[in-house]
Amino acid sequence: HHLAHSRDRFIVAPGIRGLVMCVFTLPSYPYVFKVIKDRIAASKDTDAARVRQKYALVKHHDRAGRMTDILEYSVAFPRNRFAPELLAELKDVAASQIEEDGERVIVRHVYIERRMTPLNMYIESADDAQRMHAVREYGNALRELAAVNIFAGDLLFKNFGMTRYGRVVFYDYDEIEYLVDCVFRRIPPAPPGFDEMSGDVWYPVGPRDIFPEEFGTFLLTDPRVREAFLAFHADLLDAAWWRGVQQGCRDGEPAEVLSYAAEARFPPPPAGAF
Repeated sequence: HHLAHSRDRFIVAPGIRGLVMCVFTLPSYPYVFKVIKDRIAASKDTDAARVRQKYALVKHHDRAGRMTDILEYSVAFPRNRFAPELLAELKDVAASQIEEDGERVIVRHVYIERRMTPLNMYIESADDAQRMHAVREYGNALRELAAVNIFAGDLLFKNFGMTRYGRVVFYDYDEIEYLVDCVFRRIPPAPPGFDEMSGDVWYPVGPRDIFPEEFGTFLLTDPRVREAFLAFHADLLDAAWWRGVQQGCRDGEPAEVLSYAAEARFPPPPAGAF
């Protein structure tokens, strides 16, 4: 229906190109379309089957209002609505998923999600108040996902989006893990005489070991972002915080995660009302 009442073309979605997915969108339509690449970057320790498993996990898990819903389809698109460079890219990186049938391009397996502004792009153009709000929302998203036993895995801002309602939502699921399966550790002190400028590490690292104190190294390079993050979420850089939430999940403690702001909630009933 929308295609019958629009003329724009499908294009590569704005933002940093993904290592796992080819993502495209129709500018006049509020969704993005994600296709798993045939050749996933070597830096990603995964494959197409595991990516599908991660997306299935999200589909059936409590998303806590912090993970976008996923529609999963095979779709036939009009060929003339594709920008030439997009069609060329799809044939190059996801040829197994693309079939051309006359005037149609059939994508055999595609995920469809609501389009949002990538958080890294939002922060780059934000004023001070917007940046403070975005960073606070980002930390809140990590906290609320942890409360429902989810660790996002890849915490880079590019994997999160800002909705039109000013809410930060996670949308890139290929490295997602259950929180209880992660091992949160502090980095041990370097042994005497070790050159800390060396690229080597002096401690063993397991496949699911996570060092929260390192988050600041790759997330908080902008001093303004660092200041906002430390103002609200300094405890997220401490392994003890994550282990505490992890233990709550293991103990079956119920998590109350409300997907709306405090000012939208009903006031508590007066004493003795019930």
